[in-house]
Amino acid sequence: MEFRIADTFTDSLTRLSGDEQKAVKTTAFDLQLNPAHPSMSLHRIEQSKDKHFWSVRAGSDIRIVLHKTQASLLLCYVDHHDKAYDWAARRKLETHPTTGAAQLVEVRETVQQVVVPVYVQAQLPLAPKRDTSSARLLFADSPDDELLGYGVPVEWLADVKAATEDTLLALADHLPAEAAEALLELATGGKPRVPAPTVAPANPFDHPDAQRRFRVMTNVAELEAALNFPWEKWTVFLHPEQRQWVARDYTGPARVSGSAGTGKTIVALHRAVHLARSQPDARVLLTTFSDTLATALHTKLKRLVGSEPRLAERIDVVSLNTIGQRLYKAQQGPVTLTSRDTVRQMLSVASEVVGGHKFSLHFLVTEWEQIVDAWQLASWEDYRDVTRLGRKTRLPEPQRAVLWAIFEEVRSALAAQKQITHAGMFTSLATTLAGSKHPPFDFAVVDEAQDLSVAHLRFLAALGAKRPDALFFAGDLGQRIFQQPFSWKSLGVDIRGRSRTLRINYRTSHQIRQQADRLLGDQAVDVDGNSETRSDKVSVFNGPPPLIRVLKTEEEEIKVVSDWLAEQSKAGALPQEFGVFVRSAAQLKRAQAAVTASGLPFKMLDEHVETASGHASIITMHLAKGLEFRAVVVMACDDEVIPLQEPIETVGDDADLQEVYDTERHLLYVACTRARDHLLVTGMEPASEFLDDFRS
Repeated sequence: MEFRIADTFTDSLTRLSGDEQKAVKTTAFDLQLNPAHPSMSLHRIEQSKDKHFWSVRAGSDIRIVLHKTQASLLLCYVDHHDKAYDWAARRKLETHPTTGAAQLVEVRETVQQVVVPVYVQAQLPLAPKRDTSSARLLFADSPDDELLGYGVPVEWLADVKAATEDTLLALADHLPAEAAEALLELATGGKPRVPAPTVAPANPFDHPDAQRRFRVMTNVAELEAALNFPWEKWTVFLHPEQRQWVARDYTGPARVSGSAGTGKTIVALHRAVHLARSQPDARVLLTTFSDTLATALHTKLKRLVGSEPRLAERIDVVSLNTIGQRLYKAQQGPVTLTSRDTVRQMLSVASEVVGGHKFSLHFLVTEWEQIVDAWQLASWEDYRDVTRLGRKTRLPEPQRAVLWAIFEEVRSALAAQKQITHAGMFTSLATTLAGSKHPPFDFAVVDEAQDLSVAHLRFLAALGAKRPDALFFAGDLGQRIFQQPFSWKSLGVDIRGRSRTLRINYRTSHQIRQQADRLLGDQAVDVDGNSETRSDKVSVFNGPPPLIRVLKTEEEEIKVVSDWLAEQSKAGALPQEFGVFVRSAAQLKRAQAAVTASGLPFKMLDEHVETASGHASIITMHLAKGLEFRAVVVMACDDEVIPLQEPIETVGDDADLQEVYDTERHLLYVACTRARDHLLVTGMEPASEFLDDFRS
């Protein structure tokens, strides 16, 4: 008998208390070992029209809903007795007549009407009230065969044909995921990508759409992993559109992109596992730009392949800086890396020594980091002739000469102290790897690739030079917050023709995604001409729109935030499901005061601390990258805080100013899209100008 778990089960499990979850897991393990044991006390759910729905007791009032046949046992749902039975009474498991995929379908006659949630109506006070009697029917002209081909259940065709802009989101909540995604994309002007018609699989659970919501559990360890991390279900349930990019054979470096929440990290994880599994002798590097994100990747990888330790041993999950130092030490000896503060001090001293100029220290630091050190310029001629992508301030040759004199002082100081920058370390490694016949890794999979530096990419290009498919990147141009743009192609990494954009957002509700997208344009284009379209993105679930509050005083803001946190906590959100973000360390005290007033336990996070169970997280926006929470507060969005005033005051011309604004927009976008279900954005008068765009 095949033992399966449905994503609806893992979702429902998260809504139970900790003690209830423990009891459910114990019962699930017992069911897997021996579902026929008399102690299971299975009961047929008579209210359900599906004769295969049964319940099993997992506590005095907790019931697990099973779908049981001679061939399989499927964990479908869990809740308190009445709610569990009500769920089963309104569902049936069936094979779609057109697609051949197994679906859990809501029985249409049990739904009296599709009700548009009150919060959707309440958040649209500025829009004139619509006359729904004359609203345009979105799919009235769509043939039944087309709608069925998208996975729309037969009994829901009439509702789909009657759907309007006002009812579509509410209707989508009643439909299987593939049908909801297709309809939402059609409604936004896209064309759903569905597989070409093929012979239906003999087993409806083998269809790609079924495989993303039903998973076979082959042993207790695999079931335990799935139940212990229900919020991480997308490391287990992979969308068909994601799967095709994971297993594809590429003829050169490849990149998968997509806006926040589209599953880029999950694709990177599965790609690394696929490479290790399909290449038994290969070593795979799974990396990203920070230790915090690398730790999160490692945790997810353990959840994905925890039952395959030998496979996991061939996948190294470390940050780029960590692997860089490890390889440098092994190949060239000990390395003393200089800090940013040390370089800043050297620049300050060199600026005074050279004298006779008006360059600010901020300008010198950015010129060093983004041009001189980034490209490892070693001579006056190199600096004089360098193409200033990302640094558009016009500098006549005499001014460059003065600047180079300053930078030469810094280069001499570093050499005298036998220190090297991170960029210098990676450039040196790239040179060493270029002459090596046996690179330390056969493949490299890179997450958050939009924030790779020039030196990082040089190193990766050298690492992957021995085979065309060695490099795989995942990233989003709209989330670039640490690095200036530069040409990948010029460094030997050409992804043209092998760049794909994910469109389905699993993490962030439609309402949050839609408003956050207003901070960015409909399309992002990199220096090499690769474009990412954002206008055709689709979220798979509905939720309350984000709230934006601009208060007169700091005290009022703290009160609003603390009340909101307490309200969400009372509604069932756990402390670790809260994230509170601010622009920089200067605003952390405001966030701490608000969380303290709410009564939630919390931790102040830095780049070396992980999110902690049982505690809300207070963190700066930069360090929130790669994290996700059920409920998020973005505080202190004041004028001159975001965008931050200091870089604005030191830019040289309008082109540089635009780059600063774009980066700050990306930063706010990153912060807001860490939220899954609930988002509150607050600031003090006068508020950030970005809030006008966010709610327009």
